[in-house]
Amino acid sequence: MISKFLKGFVFAFKGIRYAFVSQINFRFHLFAALGIFLISYFVGLTRTEWLWIITAIFLVLIAELINTLIELLVDLISPNYNYNAGLINDISAASVLLTAVLAFTLGLFVFVPKFF
Repeated sequence: MISKFLKGFVFAFKGIRYAFVSQINFRFHLFAALGIFLISYFVGLTRTEWLWIITAIFLVLIAELINTLIELLVDLISPNYNYNAGLINDISAASVLLTAVLAFTLGLFVFVPKFF
């Protein structure tokens, strides 16, 4: 029972590793998150501000993982060019973009008052 539970973590980290190795946007967002964590530490965020920043970061990373999943599924199901498959990938990428815009906006609300 516990062994099966722990194997689930191994598989999950395998998925994160795959995204890190194969997806430049996932790496970009992960490194950006590390930078934001450092800035957050030095400007002294409140607990509530930390909550917003951590939520925003994880939403973007989760969106990137889901986008990667959808791209892999589309490639598996439709290995040849297909207009609708392309639309699926585009819409999936758009969801990451909107999530990143949300995270950026939340970051503005948290950080702008710290500097101005």
